[in-house]
Amino acid sequence: METIGGIFNIFKKGLAEVYDNNEIETLTLMVINEITGLSKAHIKAFPESDIAPIQAEKFSNILHRLQTGEPIQYILGHTEFYGLPFKVDPSVLIPRPETEELVEWVLTSVGNSRLANGIILDIGTGSGCIAISLKANLPGAQISAIDISTKALESAKQNADLNNVKVNFIEADILNKSEIEIPKSDIIVSNPPYVTQHDKTQMHTNVTDFEPHTALFVPENDPLLFYNAIADYALNNLTQNGLLFFEINENLGKKTVELLNDKGFKNIELRRDMSGRDRMIKGTRIFNSSDETV
Repeated sequence: METIGGIFNIFKKGLAEVYDNNEIETLTLMVINEITGLSKAHIKAFPESDIAPIQAEKFSNILHRLQTGEPIQYILGHTEFYGLPFKVDPSVLIPRPETEELVEWVLTSVGNSRLANGIILDIGTGSGCIAISLKANLPGAQISAIDISTKALESAKQNADLNNVKVNFIEADILNKSEIEIPKSDIIVSNPPYVTQHDKTQMHTNVTDFEPHTALFVPENDPLLFYNAIADYALNNLTQNGLLFFEINENLGKKTVELLNDKGFKNIELRRDMSGRDRMIKGTRIFNSSDETV
């Protein structure tokens, strides 16, 4: 009969050409926890514990899928984001820790101000992780979320139900702004596509071969395509002193700041993530009484 320690050894050998040792250990721990229901502390403390034959077969199947580069989150069908459970499938991007930092920035910027009960729009919602996490922490806010993908919105609605929050999901394309019919927002937040073809060459195949390309990639000659469109939309659809938040391509921080500055946003702040990479931008919409947006 196989043991927990034996599973670790099998996974270490089987995944050596796909992941490094630290990643393999993390993945193996996640899989054992999922299949056995044992706590991670128990798994580490008792490697001699037996694995039932039916469980060993499940481990074998998951190992085979991991060897192809398929992300563990898609294999298990779920992940965690900002302390909340989310179902994920290949129709949506897998939520990432950097995006949790974006959510945290929005929440700390709101604080106890009127924005805590304001109108928030999430553009390109995917799994719904940003909108749902904000709603869970700002129950008084009115939150809408748009996406071009019907399948992604189906996943997002399931995740809203899973977390017992109400979000208004809308199928729309930000590049065709006439499709969007909602009230002006106090906050607009977006993690839009920003990966260029050059960036693609630097990425792991478990992203490029499995996650949805429409949510990832932009033309090499127009990497700020979505930032430009969303900023234009925000100019006309943010309230006075409304906030615009972006997750960004780490290589395009200065250019994105310039884009927002050229469009008239104020108090623009570029922030790094925990890894020290330019990852987030915030801008404020301030207009005069003569502006058309009033």
